[in-house]
Amino acid sequence: MSAPELIRIVSRSSPMALAQVERVRAELAALHPGIRTEVVPVTTSGDRWMGDLAKLGGKGAFTKEVDAALLAGEADLAVHCVKDVPADRPLPAGTTFAAFLKRDDIRDALIHPGGLTLDELPAGTRIGTSSVRRIAQLAASHPELECVPMRGNAGRRMEKLAAGDADALLLAVSGLERIDRMDVISEVLSVETMCPPIGAGILALQCREDDTETIDAVSGLGDPDAWREATAERMFLHVLQGHCNSPIAGYARCERGGDLSLRARVFTPDGKTVLNAHEWAGPLDPATLGTSVAVTLLRQGARELIDSIAH
Repeated sequence: MSAPELIRIVSRSSPMALAQVERVRAELAALHPGIRTEVVPVTTSGDRWMGDLAKLGGKGAFTKEVDAALLAGEADLAVHCVKDVPADRPLPAGTTFAAFLKRDDIRDALIHPGGLTLDELPAGTRIGTSSVRRIAQLAASHPELECVPMRGNAGRRMEKLAAGDADALLLAVSGLERIDRMDVISEVLSVETMCPPIGAGILALQCREDDTETIDAVSGLGDPDAWREATAERMFLHVLQGHCNSPIAGYARCERGGDLSLRARVFTPDGKTVLNAHEWAGPLDPATLGTSVAVTLLRQGARELIDSIAH
């Protein structure tokens, strides 16, 4: 199969998204020095809208325009954060994931101008976040703290912090690393303290199904462990059928010997009810593991909990 001369890469136009594209371009150049790449930036409805994402329909707010450019033939390859790609429905017809890149850090970071840790924050401290996952977990572990709505890219949120709109922020470690702002981190939170979102730290490469040239060219960038982890996590979310206001968290992990596990949690928004599941794959494939963990949580009442949350 001949390699394409040019691959046009579509992505969100935010600084972090463009930094992610540069990683893909660098890895592709190392693998196929003869292939040229071109960036096609788009601004998504999720980037334009600073209000409640549920009012935009929630899921897919950061991917619709990227998918449209790919399907229209305006680009050959889309770069997505897996956590932004809806898992409760199939990928847009005619597209497929060609690769999942090696996973970055899945943890959250606290940013506090005074360098305090989460446990050191005084009662009433305002945490800037609009993530229902973070809000529920903070309500469960640190009910004395106050969450204030805050959206926008990482740079914009840090500007809002400096302007006094909040006293501290929670942001993804991987995102801060991508924009070279690890210097602002006061504390990296353990996954036990703040369970990550499904798909955290994984970049997915999406192509049109009939574009075998591009698929063959980029599939070599894929990481087998990231594929297994993403597959388990996305199947878990697919079976659970959560909505954009349901606090769901979890992560799969491939151990050095190849064993795969999946830990997942479902919360009420006030953090007062928490459902937990943690299973090892054993002979199960990743998708079956995701299904099994979802069924375990459904048996605990996850369906009723999710359906009771307004959206």
